[in-house]
Amino acid sequence: MPGLLEAEGAPTRREPRRAVGGRTRRRLLRQPVAMSAGVVLAVVLAIGAITPRIAPSPQTIDFADRWRDHAPMLSGWHLLGTDNLGRDLLVRTLYGLHTSEQSALLATLLATVVGVALGGIAGYRGGWADALIMRLGDMFGILPAIMLFLIADTYFIPVTVEKASLLIALYLWIPVARVVRAEIASLRAREFVQAALSVGASDRRIFFRHLLPNASSTIIVAATSVLGQVIVLEATLEFFGVGPPSAEQPTLGNLIGDAQTGSIAFGLGWWNLVVPAGTLVLLLVCVNLLGDGIAEALRPSEQH
Repeated sequence: MPGLLEAEGAPTRREPRRAVGGRTRRRLLRQPVAMSAGVVLAVVLAIGAITPRIAPSPQTIDFADRWRDHAPMLSGWHLLGTDNLGRDLLVRTLYGLHTSEQSALLATLLATVVGVALGGIAGYRGGWADALIMRLGDMFGILPAIMLFLIADTYFIPVTVEKASLLIALYLWIPVARVVRAEIASLRAREFVQAALSVGASDRRIFFRHLLPNASSTIIVAATSVLGQVIVLEATLEFFGVGPPSAEQPTLGNLIGDAQTGSIAFGLGWWNLVVPAGTLVLLLVCVNLLGDGIAEALRPSEQH
């Protein structure tokens, strides 16, 4: 019966899944822009991950008057300058990166797991399950992003990083579920799934052994796209003050919000805004370039 499972869209003996993975890696390695973005992203995330182990507290104040709101300098203790209280901006930005990346990765993981689960059920079962899940997604989808602020500010007080991640995940599972539903529904109609059904394979085995592995490229691309959206939404929430204040837990969003307010009202230096905002832009650019590269590498070849 193994021959019945060799159909279009499923790995065959001539092209096992390892060969497909090897081809994908080679295609990705031939994209210098995507690879460079991936290396930079990995370095930035690694630095953010180890920040609590190597950096002093972000609330440490240099009480010397000359170090308050000091511009960046090429030598000395404060390479990227200080804020109006004398706190090192490099240290605070690194802690903001640490918190923001934790929040973004957690929200992306939750959104992907929920989206794959619900989208997979909708695509495989069809019928009333499909209609119910997709209508639920439509209900969430019609809510504008501003509703996140209102919901968080009303029901999630005090808003922590974990609560913000959960709220964003509940909002962004929808695009993942839609693309997974379409992919699973397409795969379910393939001959290799029908063959597995004909020999009495259980739904669980079909889903986890045949459907999910063959939909993995779609899931990876969807998760990469969601990661960029999560970073923007998380920073936007904290920019508008929905989240922990920077005095308690620095994030890139609340550092940008504090700097923007302070630059206008109190005349703080430009570096208070440029440093965290530049870090956020770097993250977004790297995620988007790497995501485009992964999507291109996973795209099926036109040559057979």
